[in-house]
Amino acid sequence: MPFSWSEIYKSFWSWKGYKPIECDNCGKKHKITATGRLIFVALTVLPMLIFIKFISFFPPFNNFLVALGLALAILFVGSLVTPYFVRFKVV
Repeated sequence: MPFSWSEIYKSFWSWKGYKPIECDNCGKKHKITATGRLIFVALTVLPMLIFIKFISFFPPFNNFLVALGLALAILFVGSLVTPYFVRFKVV
């Protein structure tokens, strides 16, 4: 059941959140597991929040726009590696 990186990435960022992926071979829908959701948050939102909470007060990060830009960059980079770590199950 290997899905492409782009299929997994698109399922994360759908408007409904964690959209199931339909297999092209068998036609079954695969849903992200609860562990996969935790991994997604741990690699995207959590590092961004830690940066904003603790590191953004030190120079040169104490400028609001610089801190916000770096926090969003951390979120983006974390989301790029997440598809390699999450797992799906058949619905």
